[in-house]
Amino acid sequence: MTDAIELINVSKNLGDFRIDQMNLQIPKGYITGFIGPNGAGKSTTIRLIMDLVKADAGEIKILGLDHQEAGKAARDRIGFVYPENVFYENLTVEAIGKVVGGFYSKWDKGIFRQLCQDFSLPAKKKVKDLSTGMKVKLSLAVALSHHADLIILDEPTSGLDPLVRSEILDLLYDLIQDQNKTVFFSSHITTDLEKIADYVVLIQDGRIVMDEAKDDLLDRFRLVKGATDLLDADTRSLLAGLKETSAGFVGLTQEADTFCELYGDKVLIEPASLEEIMVYSLKGAH
Repeated sequence: MTDAIELINVSKNLGDFRIDQMNLQIPKGYITGFIGPNGAGKSTTIRLIMDLVKADAGEIKILGLDHQEAGKAARDRIGFVYPENVFYENLTVEAIGKVVGGFYSKWDKGIFRQLCQDFSLPAKKKVKDLSTGMKVKLSLAVALSHHADLIILDEPTSGLDPLVRSEILDLLYDLIQDQNKTVFFSSHITTDLEKIADYVVLIQDGRIVMDEAKDDLLDRFRLVKGATDLLDADTRSLLAGLKETSAGFVGLTQEADTFCELYGDKVLIEPASLEEIMVYSLKGAH
């Protein structure tokens, strides 16, 4: 399997925070969700990938190219959506297309015009007069208008209403049907990623905690609930993020069959959402 992004023993010291010898492979042709709590290192990792900050050590490859040696050639193949507006507020949507288009060798003004129509972006409206959702759609229109092979999204759906988020997710899902396209999607809204991601990477304190296919994660983990007096040292060790109260216990496990065999209908075993897998796993790590 070819990797669209590869980090090899990458380290970056930012004083009170550190990425330490990170190894990460993002497969080509899929949507990979990048999750973790605030301050876990998601944005720093993306800034390293985009060469916005320099790694202290290690190697980063983008679409098979060394991202520093390739420079503009690598960035020419990336569509990047920032978490905040980066366009000139006093320019119109139409003018943004003309200005930004000059930076890309494969800029397609026809695609940009069509995407603006699909997104209901008024060509003559200034950026400052667009809603938050419209600004995100403008960023996406720019990112998708130069035939990029890799789309990197840093919290693009944060603060958007459910309808706009759904439209953006549908667009990303349609995009990935071209198996040459890759989406790396950083978000704290795990329900969005649960709908469209093929792979999930979980980061905490600058370290990769999980990295695997989303469906495998959802198949492997279960939430177990029951009376606290059922637990002993052995069964407690099988539960991550275990929470015990007078009403009973709840925890995340990869050993649901063991609890079924031991306790039968005395325990309740439920599927775990991606958010629950993240929260309980990180509690367990602590």
